[in-house]
Amino acid sequence: MKARENLVRLKQFQLNEKRRRMAQLDAMIAEFDRMAAELEAQILAEEAKTGITDQNHFAYPTFAKAARLRRDNLRTSQSELLQQKEQAALEFAEAEAELKKAEALELRDAKRGGDDTPRAAAG
Repeated sequence: MKARENLVRLKQFQLNEKRRRMAQLDAMIAEFDRMAAELEAQILAEEAKTGITDQNHFAYPTFAKAARLRRDNLRTSQSELLQQKEQAALEFAEAEAELKKAEALELRDAKRGGDDTPRAAAG
């Protein structure tokens, strides 16, 4: 029975770890979104200041080019994090199912506990 209790605790730990991972991914996605929005605002301000919005124009602001590149990189990273989050959600669901199985086994063993004791005493 002790092994089952340890198994349940292990599965609970793994589930909590998956939950923390998903929370981290959510926080990173939100942070990347916030940073990309700030960069977008800076790009628009720079374009408004210079009056040039055509990225192919020879006098297009260098800062706006760099900010666009950074924003695009953030969006790409954000997309990759969303894929990781989907995978983490699948892993979370699997860990949750494993925990339920372990809890069911522990409950079954606990119910049998009265039956096991006399056999151990008789042997």
